[in-house]
Amino acid sequence: MKGWRIFAAGTALLSSPVVPAWGAPVLLISIDGLRPADVLEAKEKGLKLPNLQRFVDEGSWAKGVKGVLPTITYPSHTTLVTGVSPARHGIYGNTTFDPMQINQAGWYWYGSDIKSETLWDAAAKAGLTTANVHWPVSVGIKSITWNLPQIWRTGHEDDAKLLSALATPGLVKELEKESGPYAAGIDESIEGDENRAQFAVKLMAAHRPEFLTVYLTALDHAQHMDGPDSPAARAVLERLDAVVGKLAASAQATRPETVIAVASDHGFATIDTEVNLFRAFIDAGLIMLDVQGKVASWKAMPWPSGGSAAIVLADAKDPALSGQVAAVLSSLKSKPELKIDRILDATAIKALGGNPQASFYVAFKPGATAANFKGASVPLVSAATYRGTHGYLPDEPSMRASFMVMGPNILRGHDLGIIDMRMIAPTLASVMGARLPLAELPALDVSESP
Repeated sequence: MKGWRIFAAGTALLSSPVVPAWGAPVLLISIDGLRPADVLEAKEKGLKLPNLQRFVDEGSWAKGVKGVLPTITYPSHTTLVTGVSPARHGIYGNTTFDPMQINQAGWYWYGSDIKSETLWDAAAKAGLTTANVHWPVSVGIKSITWNLPQIWRTGHEDDAKLLSALATPGLVKELEKESGPYAAGIDESIEGDENRAQFAVKLMAAHRPEFLTVYLTALDHAQHMDGPDSPAARAVLERLDAVVGKLAASAQATRPETVIAVASDHGFATIDTEVNLFRAFIDAGLIMLDVQGKVASWKAMPWPSGGSAAIVLADAKDPALSGQVAAVLSSLKSKPELKIDRILDATAIKALGGNPQASFYVAFKPGATAANFKGASVPLVSAATYRGTHGYLPDEPSMRASFMVMGPNILRGHDLGIIDMRMIAPTLASVMGARLPLAELPALDVSESP
């Protein structure tokens, strides 16, 4: 018999219900950019993914995961560990809003920016030990017992000193004794993922955490550079399959009762066009530059996120400014070469749980991406410098993410259908015997009573 009732993915609840839980250890692996079809149609695609295929044969899996606004790495990974939308957890993009371009492309690295309880918090409250290897937005989270957070600045060797200072004291040095140097935070290669996975294996053996998160980034990088389904991306995915196999084997050898989940943050789309919204805003007098081409002042500023861009107003309560920006955006949408699908206003953004700082959202059609600020000389539209991206609206089918879970008491060969990303965190909390009472949707039906 099943351990608890299934709830519809679209059910809007303010808190997750109390559901049966058995207190199993959990290993949560994220493969950035993993699309459901990559695994579910692996044989048809000619991909050899025996370890990921095990989750389909022996566990429960989703045909697709509807993500959040925007469908990019940091907001999505924070939803994966909180069960709430960006409007509530506070991580609105990968990079922080920086209209004056002074933060040197700084990302949302710091756990102090998360406004909601995380799975690490919930596990700690339930008396469990926790660990993390490279998960986004994890610097300084006190509920992580053994933490190797994701952070970088320049790729200089000083980044290693920064990580050691921010990781659990002594942990990097301890694990490097047997494994050699830990991969740099800026390293998005498959070799970097394989290195971090080896550190995760050593961490499991040494400390036996009851909840561990591991983030793997190389597939996302390959799909950005060469496009989804490219030979390079396929080769990376097959190597990541081996990484998943090693992590799963280590977890089950350390604690045989471990439940293992694999998730991703978004899908991927091929692109050919780059749209420079900054150019349009400069031309409209909404962004003013100095003689060096740097931002001197601004009235409205794009905040790019791949296939979409938030538009932030310096004074969101100024109706004249709002009207001016709306007119600029309407004019841009009328140009077919810009491939703008929709312009969302603040009401629509709120309904999607998106960035509350944004007065508008520019949503592109797959094929186009929003350019980052590159000065005054960049044209409005140009050929894309990458082959693939994400960040489109959550209802775009190509943006669907992945989720699969296997282990003792997990339903075997169980199709969960299309689910909401916000259901994953409360599901894993319940497996651990913990709770996320403020999660926006309830837990999924994945358990089978022994």
